[in-house]
Amino acid sequence: MDVKIAPSWKERLAGEFEKEYFKNLVEFVKQEYRTQTIYPPGKLIFNAFDKCSFEDVKVVIIGQDPYHGAGQANGLCFSVNDGVKSPPSLLNIFKEINQDLGKPMPNSGNLERWAVQGVLLLNATLTVRAGQAGSHQNKGWETFTDSVIRVIAEQKEGIVFMLWGKYAQDKGKIIDTQKHCILKAPHPSPMVQKPPFFVGSKCFSQANEYLRKRGLKEIDW
Repeated sequence: MDVKIAPSWKERLAGEFEKEYFKNLVEFVKQEYRTQTIYPPGKLIFNAFDKCSFEDVKVVIIGQDPYHGAGQANGLCFSVNDGVKSPPSLLNIFKEINQDLGKPMPNSGNLERWAVQGVLLLNATLTVRAGQAGSHQNKGWETFTDSVIRVIAEQKEGIVFMLWGKYAQDKGKIIDTQKHCILKAPHPSPMVQKPPFFVGSKCFSQANEYLRKRGLKEIDW
């Protein structure tokens, strides 16, 4: 099956594209785009891979599914398009960066600036119906993104996996903790009612410290 995804990922994931679950997933997603309003736009489904090649990955952040509001999702987890108001979880991410690293709150919630530095912003589910959170879960995307995580974990070493909340932490159980850096934190959603909270986790300074110790360029968060 010819999937329009960046070449560095295509060669490593080619086996997935031939599996029955993925063929069924493609048919489901095509039908959804034909009959419903789906986010992100079709050309941005694999944007996380297009903006961050396999060779360049230094950090992986795992989200759940894309934003389901008009004009928000751009194929990068937690990210929104330029000019779109930052959702609450993204605001908490920026608050933590401000508190942890002393950086000012950014004007834009578009995290493409992270992706091009080697941060794979991976949602577990890559598509969603407008206004219906979780509507494309359990259709095959999670199997595909598990394979993405496994490929990174097995074929690379010294990757920082930032696992925010139970969902991401469960998805990261396949990662060898001796080979990679696992940074766990609560989900950045303000819906988290009791401590520990995401703000105060210092995950961004920890990620950069790990990269620095490995002789790699830190991420400009």
